[in-house]
Amino acid sequence: MTHRDPPGIIAPHIPADAYRRAETTGAPVVLVVRHADRTGRPLRHYLFPVAVAGAGVMGVFGLVAAFLALLDFAAHTAAAIGAAAGPIGVGGITLRLFRSKNT
Repeated sequence: MTHRDPPGIIAPHIPADAYRRAETTGAPVVLVVRHADRTGRPLRHYLFPVAVAGAGVMGVFGLVAAFLALLDFAAHTAAAIGAAAGPIGVGGITLRLFRSKNT
């Protein structure tokens, strides 16, 4: 059967003979506790800035995709109008947008 300490932070065990010897002589009891201190920041401190940056990047990608979709739609619309309208004339200058099939 092994001895287990209860969970949580507790004081280290002092042997009874060392405690009684310190009590009779009046010498102070020195406890040495080894503690591994963290040197860096925990990862949760980086989570919020990374989440905000990721959301910003996704928003920029969405804007670029919407802009490209709008350009594609405008190009298809211009092609359809040009094919249906034929040559366009303004002030005596005629502009043929697309070549007809019988020329």
